[in-house]
Amino acid sequence: MVAHIKTVAFQGIDAIDVDVQVQTSGGMPVFSIVGLPDKAIAESRDRVRGALHAMGLALPQKRITVNLSPADLAKEGSHYDLPIALGLLVAMGVLPADELAAYTALGELTLDGSLVAATGVLPAAVHSNAQDRGLICPAAQGGEAAWAGNRDILAADCLLSLVNHFNGTQVLSPPKRPVDLAATEKPDLAGDLADVRGQETAKRALEIAAAGGHNLLMVGPPGAGKSMLAQRLPGLLPPLEPTEMLEVSMVHSLAGLLADGRISSRRPFRTPHHSASMAALVGGGQRARPGEISLAHLGVLFLDELPEFPRNAIEALRQPLETGVVDLARANAHVRYPARVQLVAAMNPCRCGHLAEAGRACSRALGCADTYVGRLSGPLLDRFDMRIEVPAVRIADLSLPAASETTEIVAGRVAQARRLQGQRFIEASTIGSGRTNAQMSGDALEAFAAPDAQGRQLLLAACERLGLSARGYHRVLRVARTIADLDASAEVRRPHLAEALAYRQAVGGVRRGAPTPALRRVS
Repeated sequence: MVAHIKTVAFQGIDAIDVDVQVQTSGGMPVFSIVGLPDKAIAESRDRVRGALHAMGLALPQKRITVNLSPADLAKEGSHYDLPIALGLLVAMGVLPADELAAYTALGELTLDGSLVAATGVLPAAVHSNAQDRGLICPAAQGGEAAWAGNRDILAADCLLSLVNHFNGTQVLSPPKRPVDLAATEKPDLAGDLADVRGQETAKRALEIAAAGGHNLLMVGPPGAGKSMLAQRLPGLLPPLEPTEMLEVSMVHSLAGLLADGRISSRRPFRTPHHSASMAALVGGGQRARPGEISLAHLGVLFLDELPEFPRNAIEALRQPLETGVVDLARANAHVRYPARVQLVAAMNPCRCGHLAEAGRACSRALGCADTYVGRLSGPLLDRFDMRIEVPAVRIADLSLPAASETTEIVAGRVAQARRLQGQRFIEASTIGSGRTNAQMSGDALEAFAAPDAQGRQLLLAACERLGLSARGYHRVLRVARTIADLDASAEVRRPHLAEALAYRQAVGGVRRGAPTPALRRVS
């Protein structure tokens, strides 16, 4: 007899059906697993043996063969423990085969038969729901699976409770997802925008970046408040929509970051350390796990001390920033993760950080600045819609009263600008576009961001003077469209373009013989 139990393998956030086939036959007692299993699956033999022993059952003294079909698909992860154990129980006549055929099972077993959390339950639940099958998962992840809308979910705390359920001696109640989502979220510890003293230009740039989803680079000396400003950005962004919540949570589920089945309406805010490797930022490794740019999907990826990151790591971000996806090519698989992020970065103008401050710059200021900024390539810098200078805060500004505009007030304006963008894209659904102005396609730019006559004249003159690339030209138009949305203006006018160009500052070290600071205004 061959028992069949359905489970899944993961390629990116996509789940692929895997048929776990368990056969017991005559011969020497051997327990073998075939079908390209990884080390974690090979060790399932001992965990399954221990779980059955805890239930008072012994493995049959026969040859036990477990085949993971399709056999040419690499399998990895500890979530194969449960389907292997269930298949073995079916082969032993302990569980009915016909009832288990209607379920997809995944979960990790301990030696005492308990079920503990495994990664990827939410994508598996979405897939099984699409296949009109139920789901069997650990009790700790029942709430997570419930968000997929499955009608039949069995969330068990141990293998014995599943056996009792299918034998009719116990009933497992279906799990429930949290009713009050806000109650499951952590309090906002980022602080309020009113706490930032001075830096009015930078706060205005932060509002525009939030309203249009624009990439932002802040350059300034240490202690100017760059990190403080970036930490206020999540409070300005609108909450995730239901479909967006599911997208984000599926990535976090694969990374094992969903605790107690809780998903959040807050946009992700990821702040990797500058020692992060390329695999940590864009994803990869032996198991092709999602990187920070995918974990920040539909949220913010903040890179502090940008030039300190390994060059190959930050240069690897260039393609995902344009396409919104990360493609990881391996010899035996091709994995794709979503990566539609808003990139915010901060950096010092030079290694010592005091390039433009008289009397504080180091003796190597001129060459040091060129070398330091030279760690960033032109193509990478070109992907920042907005590049601003954040000057040192004056001591007099610190004694001023708190600003009157709080995060809540600015977030209201951002939400209104986002609503205008959403309505615009819905009304012109035939034109390819994204969710925000930063994602507008070329056709959408021509339709929605065409400047008036005076604005066009200013833009053409600025392009000739500054030598903007085609990408830079389009990014200026996108920022100008966002500024117009904040003004509730249907037309992009000259003042909107002038402000957008002011945020397109050049980044570069001080040239020898020229006493200009590291950032030079371009308008």
